[in-house]
Amino acid sequence: MGKKSRTVFTTGAPVAGPAPAGFSRAHESRPAVNTRTAPQRETRFAFFTAAVANARLAATQPLSAVPGPQLPPPLLYADTARSPDALYFGRVEVPDPFLAFGLRGRRYAVVSALEFGRVRRTSAFDVVLPLERFLKLARERWPRRTPGPAEVLSLVAREYRQNRFRVPLDFPAGLLDKARALGLRLEVADGPLFPDREIKTPAEAAAIREGNRCSALGFAAVERILRASRIRGNRLYHRGRVVTSEHLKFAIEVACLEAGAISSHTIVAGGDQACDPHERGSGPIRPHELVIVDIFPRVSHTGFHGDMTRTFLRGRASDAQRALVEAVRAAQLAALRATRANANGRDVHNRCVEVFRQRGFETKVTARGSVGFFHGTGHGLGLAVHEPPRMSGLVDYTLKAGSVVTVEPGLYYPGVGACRIEDVVQVTTGAPRMLSRYHYHWEF
Repeated sequence: MGKKSRTVFTTGAPVAGPAPAGFSRAHESRPAVNTRTAPQRETRFAFFTAAVANARLAATQPLSAVPGPQLPPPLLYADTARSPDALYFGRVEVPDPFLAFGLRGRRYAVVSALEFGRVRRTSAFDVVLPLERFLKLARERWPRRTPGPAEVLSLVAREYRQNRFRVPLDFPAGLLDKARALGLRLEVADGPLFPDREIKTPAEAAAIREGNRCSALGFAAVERILRASRIRGNRLYHRGRVVTSEHLKFAIEVACLEAGAISSHTIVAGGDQACDPHERGSGPIRPHELVIVDIFPRVSHTGFHGDMTRTFLRGRASDAQRALVEAVRAAQLAALRATRANANGRDVHNRCVEVFRQRGFETKVTARGSVGFFHGTGHGLGLAVHEPPRMSGLVDYTLKAGSVVTVEPGLYYPGVGACRIEDVVQVTTGAPRMLSRYHYHWEF
């Protein structure tokens, strides 16, 4: 099958290239005053207009090109800080919720005067509409109500003669109800609004690798402190201070910030705290205890994340702790060998389960909660920390070439401690391509 025609966005005028999932620069007979006309395009996200020039600017297939039932065009109402879909669609940061939709191969945004010039100049939107114009029209049409996004959407839909849209699962419920009451046909997508987000281009994979480089810098900062710390009783001291989870998280945040990334909700949890996988950790880090460090920074200039986990121990490990760590690393290697295109994510997960079973590590529910290996083996990574696909015993999913996934088995036993080791790979038809790098030495 031949390649489809695509539009590529560069820092200048658009040029021909592989077709985005349904969005071309087809002629649109709308008032030129609302469209971006600047011959050169600046961008806050240089990554999105240059390095991702060959990425899919995904939305839907053109209605004329969709075999079978036609999908309605996509509609979003979100800010880009909380909606990876909005960032993926528009390639620009907008801090407040705004309307964005696709129609006949073009992308549209409705933004306030505060954002209008910047969005028109730097985004991937083909048409940028002024919010104030539609608010004025809404006040004239509905003088007894305070207009909001539902009224604006109704007027935009009327102007563009399109009242049927597809919205994501996290679309605001209140807006959904109000828009439907105004006669709009909004259908909630059964699955991702932009499925192409799962398959990463080389440039997107490189952006994730950069996120993991920042994670590795965070590990290095933690390791330096732990190695330099002194053991006194049941405390670690570094430069006269007791080493705490907060102390180490601060060092991680500084290391990531200096590298151009923001590390939020970082996990540094030791001892029994770490037996709760998403416990962020607090208080003193004790010698001879396993410490899980999970770092998933967002790179500021791309919006993509890294996500890596290592387990450390300052002091001397017990035989039980050593067996735990060795089992987790063996399970991760088994999962990595099984991760390839057309493999079932559930089968990858079961490789870990089998390694743990063979080594005598039981998973069960106790009065205090679950122990053993009681979470999935991995998840997709990109503009969100958790996105499709999932590799879990509960999910039947065939991995695709180009997907980027974490591989992160773990074991959790109060009284012994916990270990999780996480790396990131891009799925290929052969061995997965590693997108993360940091050593696996853990005891010092």
